[in-house]
Amino acid sequence: MAFGFDKRTPETTPLLKELGLKRRDLSAAALEALARLAAERDSLAQRLADAEAMADRDALTPTFNRRAFLTQLHRTMSEVERYKTPAAVLYIDLDGFKALNDAYGHAAGDAVLRHVGRLLVESVRESDVIGRLGGDEFGVILNRVNAEEARAKAAFLIDAINNSAIMHAGVAHRVKASIGVHALATVEDPETAIARADEAMYVDKHARRDRAKAFGGF
Repeated sequence: MAFGFDKRTPETTPLLKELGLKRRDLSAAALEALARLAAERDSLAQRLADAEAMADRDALTPTFNRRAFLTQLHRTMSEVERYKTPAAVLYIDLDGFKALNDAYGHAAGDAVLRHVGRLLVESVRESDVIGRLGGDEFGVILNRVNAEEARAKAAFLIDAINNSAIMHAGVAHRVKASIGVHALATVEDPETAIARADEAMYVDKHARRDRAKAFGGF
C-alpha cells in the first residue's frame, strides 16, 4: 500500500541530511522508503527512551529507584562543585513499617509505600528529586536550597507523612517517619552524602523515641 509521500515530505529531511542525499535526486518510491525508515527509527527511539525511563523508576512507587537516584545526586553534586550552588539530601525512614507489614500483610505495606511516594512527589518542586532507596526508605534531593531551608522542608515532609493516612481493605493505616538532613559539600561522593543523611536520620529517630518515652509513649 502506497503512503502517498512526495518530494516535499518533511519526515525524511533529517535522514536525507544524515545520508547526504538531496530530494531532487530521488524518486517518489525512494522517498517513500526513506519516510518509512525514518518513521520506524523514530518509533524505535521512542520505545528505547520509554524503556530507559522505566529502568530508572521504582517498581512500586512513583519515584526513582536507588540507581537512578544516585545518578541524579551525582549531577546535583557536580553542580554544587562547579557553581557553588547550595543543595541538600534528605533520608527518610518509616517508623514501625515492619510491624504494619507483619500485622496487615505486604499488600497493606505496599499501599503505604505507594501513598508515601505520591505524597513526597506532590510535596516537592519539579526541580527536586525523590527516590526509593530500599524497603521503607526514601531519599529527597533538594536543589538550590541552603541548610536552613532544607531543615524547614524536612519538617514539612515529616508533618505531611505523620498527619496522613491511607485506606486499604477498609483499614486506615498511619505511619510515622524519621528524617535526616545533610547539606551537600563539594568534597563528597553520592554514597557518602547518603550515608551522612542516614546518620542524621538515626539521630532524629532516637530523639523522637526519647521524647515519646518521656511523655509515656513507645
